[in-house]
Amino acid sequence: MAGLEGRVAFITGAGRGQGRAHAVRLAREGVDIIGIDICADIASMTYPNATEADLAETAKLVAEQGRTMVARKADVRDFHGLRAAFEEGHGEFGRVDIIIANAGIIRMGTESEDFLADWKDVIDTNLTGVYHTVRAALPELRAGGRGGSIVITSSTAGLKASPSLFASGNAYASAKRGVVGLMQGLAGYLAPEWIRVNTIHPTGVASGMTQNDAMRALMAQAAAGGQNSISGMQNALPLPMLEAEDVANAVAYLVSDEAKFITGIEWPLDAGFMVR
Repeated sequence: MAGLEGRVAFITGAGRGQGRAHAVRLAREGVDIIGIDICADIASMTYPNATEADLAETAKLVAEQGRTMVARKADVRDFHGLRAAFEEGHGEFGRVDIIIANAGIIRMGTESEDFLADWKDVIDTNLTGVYHTVRAALPELRAGGRGGSIVITSSTAGLKASPSLFASGNAYASAKRGVVGLMQGLAGYLAPEWIRVNTIHPTGVASGMTQNDAMRALMAQAAAGGQNSISGMQNALPLPMLEAEDVANAVAYLVSDEAKFITGIEWPLDAGFMVR
């Protein structure tokens, strides 16, 4: 990809899945990484998050590509902790050119008795956490005077919500739709500085969010004719899920100079999910 050699990317949720794939793919193009992950579970969620060992493995994979990753444990819900982690990475590299606000969670299955916690944790991570991510790195991105690229991970749920009841599914769709509004406002405001802002909207992606016992239970229930948050979800192309590397390849293009004219878009990486 044109123009990526020597740049620096700030990536949240870098411990595994799409975040790891972005880090490794961009490192292959000559990009150094500031990568953070919560490396802890969230009580309201029904599957485990990445671990510190996962984040260390991402750093190792980046190093194998000949680049450096400053890996830090941070929670996107905590702005000041996130900002401190970013500052450590920025102090190492002296620049930032790319922001990938990727960290996200979902509660699989029905809501818990503490439905307000279910809602709050998803909104705080998937919407407010994106805002925190951008605000943590944007001052240095703008100060660099070189332009740059911001990519926000949304979802097909950010374009079309599936039928769901209250917190268990609606919080996720609401947050993923909310980041589109954030993106559009930023894209218009930052365009004169050659800072491009876009959202990506993947269909299901093989990752820790989808490869776990809670998801397998939902899939089994749906296959048996039961109704749940994934019932009837199917891509038009004959593949059940994308690989994280598929999304990373698209993002590598989007943050490169080959896409220098693309800003303010909602890019469905959906295997035709939206046309069904």
